[in-house]
Amino acid sequence: MRELIALLLPGGPAFLEALQRAWDAGDAVLPLDPSAPRAHLATLVGSLQPTKVVEADGEVRSLEGRPVEEGDAVVVASSGTTGDPKGAVHTHDGIRHAAFATSLGARVEPGSRWLACLPLSHVGGLSVVTRALLTGTDLEVHPGFVPEEVEDARRRGATHVSLVPTALGRIDPSGWTTILLGGSAIPARRPPNTIATYGMTETFGGVVYDGLPLGGAEVRITDDDGVEVPHGTTGTVELRSPSLLRAYRDGNDPVTPDGWYRTGDLGRRDPETSRLEVLGRADDLIVTGGVNVWPAPVEAVLATHPSVREVAVVGEPDPEWGQRVVAVVVPGERPPSLEELRELVRDRLPVAAAPKALRLVDSLPRTGLGKIRRSRLALEMSQERGDG
Repeated sequence: MRELIALLLPGGPAFLEALQRAWDAGDAVLPLDPSAPRAHLATLVGSLQPTKVVEADGEVRSLEGRPVEEGDAVVVASSGTTGDPKGAVHTHDGIRHAAFATSLGARVEPGSRWLACLPLSHVGGLSVVTRALLTGTDLEVHPGFVPEEVEDARRRGATHVSLVPTALGRIDPSGWTTILLGGSAIPARRPPNTIATYGMTETFGGVVYDGLPLGGAEVRITDDDGVEVPHGTTGTVELRSPSLLRAYRDGNDPVTPDGWYRTGDLGRRDPETSRLEVLGRADDLIVTGGVNVWPAPVEAVLATHPSVREVAVVGEPDPEWGQRVVAVVVPGERPPSLEELRELVRDRLPVAAAPKALRLVDSLPRTGLGKIRRSRLALEMSQERGDG
C-alpha cells in the first residue's frame, strides 16, 4: 500500500528529510501549514484523508486514511478561496516535467541556488523545493518570508527565488538572477529580472512565463461551448501540460479526454505576439452601465500611484449603473483622492474603468499566496452597507 503522509512541518531540513523519506518508500506527501488554525487543519485532514501525519516534534500519527496510487508524489490542497478545499494529486512524472521546464524558463544554470520562502503547503512554495531536488540545484529553505532573511540569503549566494508581488516591494530585487512572480496580479512596472508566471495548483505551478507557455505546455482560449476562439477574443483560459494533476483526491478528474484543463479564468491572446493576458475569474467581472470592467488591469494602473501601497478593485450594486467600480486602497503616507485615481485610470483605460468610489483600509484580505480574497471584500462591503 502506498501511503499519503501529511507533513505538518515548517520549512527547513526536517521537511526535506521527511519528503525524501516518503518518496524513497514509494509514498506521497501532503504538505500542511503548521501555523494554520487547528480547525482548518482538521478539515483538510478529514477531506484529504492522509494515512499518517508527521508532527513538528517528529511524532508520527497513524490515521484511517486512504492510500495513493503507484507513481503519485504529492497531494496539494487548493487555497480554498471558494468552496471546500480540494486536493490535487500530482505524479512523479508530472512534477519532474515541471521541474525541468520551469528551470529552463527561469534561466537556472550550474551554480544557481534556489531560495524557498513561500508556504510549502501551497504549490508556489512546494514547487521551488521539488524543482531544486529533482534537478540537483542548490536549495535553501526558510520557514516563511522575512525580508531581512531573504536579503541575507541573496548575499550568501542565492540566485533564484519565487515571490508574491506584495513581497517584491519589501526586498532589493537587483541582486537576483531571476525572481518568479505569481499568486496574484503582477505589477505593470517590475524589474527586468522578474518573470510573471501563470499557473495553479492543478498545473503544479506556473506553466506560462511572461505570457508564453513553457516547453510541453499549451494555451488556448475557448467560448462557453469549449470551442477555441481567435486571438484577441476574450474567453476561458484552458491549459494542457504534462504537469497537470492526475485527479483530485476525491477521484474526480477535471481534465478533458483530450488533455485540457478549463481554468475558470478569462483571458485573451495578443493577435500579434500570442502572449496570454489573464483578465481574472469570471465572477470577478464588473458590469457597469453595460460595460465590462476587469479588476486586474485597473488594479495595475492604480498601483502606479505613489500614494497607493496596495489596491483591490471590486464591484458593488448601484441603482443607476447596475454596478459601480470601487477602489479598495491601503494608502501610503498621504491617502490618494478619488479624483486622482479616476484621472489616472481615465488616462490609460476606458472611462468606465475609472473607480466611482474609494474605500481606504489598513490591509487587504489575502490567501497564503497573496491572492486577494474578493469574496471576503465583497462580503465586508455588503455588511457595511447593511445589505440583506
